[in-house]
Amino acid sequence: MTRTLADAAIAVLTCADARAKAETSLDAAAAWRDGRIAEIGCAKPPDRPGRPETPELRLPRDMPKRRKAQSLAGRTALLHALAHIELNAIDLAWDAVARYADPAAAGLDLPRGFFDDWVTVGAEEATHFSLLSDRLAALDSHYGALPAHDGLWQAAMDTSENLAARLAVVPMVLEARGLDVTPAMIAALKKAGDPDSAAILQRIHDDEIGHVAIGKRWFEHVCAAENRPPIETWQALVRRYFKGTLKRPFNTKSRDMAGFASAFYEPLADDPPGH
Repeated sequence: MTRTLADAAIAVLTCADARAKAETSLDAAAAWRDGRIAEIGCAKPPDRPGRPETPELRLPRDMPKRRKAQSLAGRTALLHALAHIELNAIDLAWDAVARYADPAAAGLDLPRGFFDDWVTVGAEEATHFSLLSDRLAALDSHYGALPAHDGLWQAAMDTSENLAARLAVVPMVLEARGLDVTPAMIAALKKAGDPDSAAILQRIHDDEIGHVAIGKRWFEHVCAAENRPPIETWQALVRRYFKGTLKRPFNTKSRDMAGFASAFYEPLADDPPGH
């Protein structure tokens, strides 16, 4: 029996089988919600989460160019890439639970609501992965059939010792970028006559609005605790820790629904690559 929430997080992180990782995430979230796990606890997360033998992980620059969603191969490649993102997102959520349960790592003593929120994120990301994995199977494929890149976990490690930076980059840059690009993917899938895949992406998009909102809420909590201005602090952290550029067009409607005002990100869209 898992003793603490941090122990449960480690169980998710160290699970190497992708399907089992998603199931472990959902089980841990249910146990936290119904009180079978009552204490937050403290545990050191691994530097790298458990991963299956496939997919082959490559540098982003070495990934093959994705085909258009009009073809079956193109749709399969898109869903595979998204499944890989969601698998990483499961680990990112539970890494936040385990890593920042230690006040020394977080830089402050976080309230229970922080852990409630990231448990919710971990469960939703597990659902997303399972939906995508099932859809791949329906298309005669599976997660692991194609190569994938490791950029998301690298972003997590780059910010691992700075909670504000983790929140600034992972939910408020990377997940917010998902809000920008997913509507076009949904439209392409519908045009290709694949409403089932489009419905899954719509579910993911709608849930990710909440994830961006969670990231922003706790980022502002950290800023308040450290008496730092949120907008200027976020921009400085993104310039320091995010290696890419913020690309227009932004999905302002969905970002606004997450409470993520354009005053944060619009000024950075003009930054040159590498800031």
